[in-house]
Amino acid sequence: MSQPVRIPDGFVEELKARIRPSDVIGRKVKLTKKGKEWVGLSPFTNEKTPSFYVNDQKRIFKCFSSGTGGDVINFVMETERLSFMEAVEKLAEEAGMQLPKASPQAVEEYDHRKRLVAACEAAANWFEDRLRSSEGTAARAYLEGRGLDPAAWKRHRLGYAPDDWRRTRAHLQAEGFTDKELVETGLIKESDKGGEPFDFFRGRLMFPITDVRGAVIAFGGRGLTPDAKPKYLNSGDTELFHKSTVLYRYRAAREALGAGEGGGLIVCEGYMDAIALAEAGFGHAVAPLGTALTEDQLQLIWKAGPEPVMCFDGDKAGLGAAYRALDRALPFVEPGRSVFFVLLPDGMDPDDLIRARGPLAMREQIEQRLPLSELLWRRERDAEPLDTPERQAGLEARLMAACGLIRHGGVKAAYERDLKSRLRDHMWALRDAKRSASYRKGRPGSGQTPAEGEPAQAELKQGPPAKLRGLGTIVMAVDSPFLLAMGAETLAACALADPDVTRLRDSLLDLANAGKPIDRAVLTAHLTQTGYMRAASLLKEYPVTPQIAADGPEAREWLIALEQYVAAGRPGQETPGSGMDDASGVASTSPSGWRRRHQMVAERRALKARMNEAAGKRSDS
Repeated sequence: MSQPVRIPDGFVEELKARIRPSDVIGRKVKLTKKGKEWVGLSPFTNEKTPSFYVNDQKRIFKCFSSGTGGDVINFVMETERLSFMEAVEKLAEEAGMQLPKASPQAVEEYDHRKRLVAACEAAANWFEDRLRSSEGTAARAYLEGRGLDPAAWKRHRLGYAPDDWRRTRAHLQAEGFTDKELVETGLIKESDKGGEPFDFFRGRLMFPITDVRGAVIAFGGRGLTPDAKPKYLNSGDTELFHKSTVLYRYRAAREALGAGEGGGLIVCEGYMDAIALAEAGFGHAVAPLGTALTEDQLQLIWKAGPEPVMCFDGDKAGLGAAYRALDRALPFVEPGRSVFFVLLPDGMDPDDLIRARGPLAMREQIEQRLPLSELLWRRERDAEPLDTPERQAGLEARLMAACGLIRHGGVKAAYERDLKSRLRDHMWALRDAKRSASYRKGRPGSGQTPAEGEPAQAELKQGPPAKLRGLGTIVMAVDSPFLLAMGAETLAACALADPDVTRLRDSLLDLANAGKPIDRAVLTAHLTQTGYMRAASLLKEYPVTPQIAADGPEAREWLIALEQYVAAGRPGQETPGSGMDDASGVASTSPSGWRRRHQMVAERRALKARMNEAAGKRSDS
């Protein structure tokens, strides 16, 4: 390895900020997630019980069996027997960082960058001083109106840029900085008309922007007059600063998170929101710099913690920003790394909510955060009405296209399963509501037509009359006769409360056993000929049910639905309400409800079997 001339100030801190310890250490030690830490067997001793811990937030490891500990550089030195410089160079290459080599040009570039950082630091001190002077009155009034006192100004190093074209330039020149250096920092701009350079920030409340080491590298400025254009102004890209790779308050937020504030940063939309959150006790808040979240910023966020919370205003613009962040994050989710979302109520931003309702209200919102999968489902579900087969197919296509963006195979498969399950349950609920509405509104002589679209959804939770429970399940077998091949015996064992529903079931099974074709017309005629007029009327008036695919989930769910009637009324067993085999006898209105009831029945049967077995053993003894 070639030897670098020296390690620049802050290089090591930036290197450790770019590398997740568990990624490097996990290549040598099999790690398992345990709370906020990773745990594994020590690579330094021959232990059988894991006592080796890695904490990504604090960027350290600790081996309790050997007493060894430190940062990721120490780990590489210990396990690969490298010197400090060799370990730094190895990790720097992995992180895509280049150490300056032993050349006069490298030394010159390093010293030049150091001068630019010093100029930014001097400007931050100047702006802080101006805030407390007589010319900072308007800025102080604005901050006090936002609930920030002088102690908060100091904590966040807030300042004021004089409303003058050359005051800042003159002050920094007096500090020993040249116009060339100040232009390169973005603090002043050269005139297009050939005049003297002028201050870039004028008459603005100033927010210093730092790098991962905490060094000031740029500024944001907020206008204080109604006609200020733009309202917020950021430094342009410079040698020190690229806004797409930096987050406001990142260093302070990462330190707060490392002190135990949680499993991920809170990402909000602006400077004042991040400050308001920090002052309310959420010190791990950051903000992008006036643009949509970038891939580089997202990777920086994940380096701080695996499950950040994206907090957006509760208006249309905030929802759009949340959707853009979702699309940005989706390809990169993997086990142990995702994104959560908070959409604030009533069009508020975090600062509004905290001032109006207090920090507790903000904490409640964060605790109710939405997983990425939930926000994705809601976005696609609500994109258009689902009142036609084409639109329903469109929903499924959008969901599967979103899953296709996920690069991790296991997570992609899990998303597909989850979203398909949500889709089935939602479509079933809509169909069930439509059938229920049709049954009530489409009776002969009522002058009403079957419910469609929103009216059906409005009646989603309503069901058929109690005495006709089981009718819909039987009619499904009439409209999809192949179901009898898988469930005829279960259907025959069902105990049905209404005698005409029972006659309808028995007649259906009679036709099936006789090998006759089954459809509504044949079964209605059979019931009429045998004198069961009401049973024939029930079948005739019941809305046509959707066709069920032979290999689809609806067929299995139909069979599960039958089980509740078998369990609820099997003769010679517990009386109604005994709680043993009773599945309430209520037809579920969703597949998830049927599955829960099916599980309950199975558990009760297993309990009865164990009780009977125990009773038999007692009698034998």
